Amino acid sequence: MTSQQTERTGEQAAEEILEPDLPICDAHHHLWLDRGHTGFAYTLADLRADTGTGHNIARTVFLECHAQYRKEGPPELRPVGEIEFVAEAAEQSATTPGPEIAGIVGHADLALGEAVGDVLAAEEEAGRGRFRGVRHSTAWDAATSATTRPGPGCWPRTGSGRGCARWRPGGTPSTR
Repeated sequence: MTSQQTERTGEQAAEEILEPDLPICDAHHHLWLDRGHTGFAYTLADLRADTGTGHNIARTVFLECHAQYRKEGPPELRPVGEIEFVAEAAEQSATTPGPEIAGIVGHADLALGEAVGDVLAAEEEAGRGRFRGVRHSTAWDAATSATTRPGPGCWPRTGSGRGCARWRPGGTPSTR
């Protein structure tokens, strides 16, 4: 439960710390300044509150959540705003007590095909050495109201396969 959730409900979940010396990488968290998908902001301060409960959280990895996208410019480059926002928080996390945001996974529309290289290059630059890759949602169900709905047949219908080919064998983005 986050610090903001605690303020709203007055509750705090207790969890036994089994191995307090075991270093942990929290491999999936989000940050946002607006209401996000929880109904309230979740900032670096909230992440600090959640990771400072006794476990030895040494590092974290941010996963895209459609936060702080650029409001202007080419639509395919708007997700770069999220990387810029998190890179700033990551730099702050590296110089303050608590775990460092060591990795950033952003979003790029792989349906752009080979043109996704420009987006990957912009995200790599915006990530200030922390950009590790993209998450491209392909889940689809006509009955859901998911925020990312690529539609049925996403992979064969789009250039997503060519977009995936922009990744080097070692798992890093190829911008050429």
